[in-house]
Amino acid sequence: MIIFWHRRDLRISDNIGLATARQQSSKVVGIFCLDPNILERDDIAPARVTYLIGCLQQLQQRYLQVGSQLLILHDKPRQAIPSLAVALHAQAVFWNWDVEPYSRTRDQQVTEALQQQGIKVYHSWDQLLHFPGEIVTQSSKPYTVYTPFWKNWVKQTKAQPVESLKNVEGLTSQELDLAESAGAVSLPTAQDLGYRWDNELLLAPGEKAAQEALETFCDFAITEYQQQRNFPSIDGTSQLSAALKFGTIGIRTVWDAAQTAYNFSRSDEVCNSIQTWQQELAWREFYQHAMYFFPELAEGPYRHSFKNFPWDNDPELFQAWCEGQTGYPIVDAAMRQLNETGWMHNRCRMIVASFLTKDLLINWQWGEKYFMQKLYDGDLAANNGGWQWSASSGMDPKPLRIFNPASQAQKFDPEAEYIRQWLPELGSVDTECLITGKIDQRDREVCGYPAPLVDHKQRQQEFKQRYQQQKNSQS
Repeated sequence: MIIFWHRRDLRISDNIGLATARQQSSKVVGIFCLDPNILERDDIAPARVTYLIGCLQQLQQRYLQVGSQLLILHDKPRQAIPSLAVALHAQAVFWNWDVEPYSRTRDQQVTEALQQQGIKVYHSWDQLLHFPGEIVTQSSKPYTVYTPFWKNWVKQTKAQPVESLKNVEGLTSQELDLAESAGAVSLPTAQDLGYRWDNELLLAPGEKAAQEALETFCDFAITEYQQQRNFPSIDGTSQLSAALKFGTIGIRTVWDAAQTAYNFSRSDEVCNSIQTWQQELAWREFYQHAMYFFPELAEGPYRHSFKNFPWDNDPELFQAWCEGQTGYPIVDAAMRQLNETGWMHNRCRMIVASFLTKDLLINWQWGEKYFMQKLYDGDLAANNGGWQWSASSGMDPKPLRIFNPASQAQKFDPEAEYIRQWLPELGSVDTECLITGKIDQRDREVCGYPAPLVDHKQRQQEFKQRYQQQKNSQS
């Protein structure tokens, strides 16, 4: 018997570790461990837990369809997984690696505990097209700038999807009893775990929904991705971020679908759009490689000049930002989208992150944490990388970037469709006023919409001064 420990690979298709386990034995049983060390953190989103539980429900059905089971544990992996493996007389436990600092520490502890019991352990890389250490500079160092990483990454041959799990033997009724006595439990609901999310999820949980979303995107939106991806009122992105976070679809499957679309494209414009989306996949891998090689990113800024940056950290301004009450329509629309759906358009993520750090002068880590408390696709590496990029504290050769909310709205929401969708109280306000933010005070009062918290021009000058002072103090 082999146990396969699922984590960020909640699927039976195109799963390298699971396919490797099946090559070793026809008797493969899956497990997922609901880890209190993760679920009891203060940065866990109810929407994300809801999506996770839905994915596990679908994965249990997939296992039954091929003849086996997915067991659920709810305990610290260091104790729960070796106990179950011993009880079932498993010969080995397989799993796929992760890049996050906690995951790596946890995996080492579980590995040692299993080996102490004489149980073999096998690891694979699955969630990346190129694992950490495979894409490095000429001096064999990890990249800290995206563009040269991309140029190297895109030239490398990409692996094909691996075979789906099939024709496996599951547990006998006696073995199921042993598993239950060793800690296997019924799959709880999100509410059982203390998380409630009543709104609809942008992407339905599970393999089938992820595959359908990929196919739909590659049939239509990917061909105009370069033109439409920055407009939040247009459904122009893949919306696969949660599927990639939890691995309900394999990254090789995703790349293969994009390449197929590219090979069948008939214009340079379409080819460019597809490659622009592939660059986003490379950004995902760049941030995961960065988290692997620089685990300190999870705790603080990449740039030393930001370790003691003089943020204002005004809690009232932060609360107004969280609630979408800053007086800047594009910012507030984005924050309300996040609060109501558990998701935010990527262009808007950059806008609100720049506003929090450059206009409100609030530590980017406050925003990073708030995003993780809300996003159903919340991923440590991607979220941290995006926030550090926006805050000027990260891996960016031109770090001093400041987004003007008005110019962003004029460029990417020119008809104020997105603003009106999420700020219905401003529905009657003139479009020009909405996208410039120059809303008459009387109109604000009538609509119950607040005055701007700060003056953008003044605050960007203040940020630049502090930034330069910190930079000079480090030189």
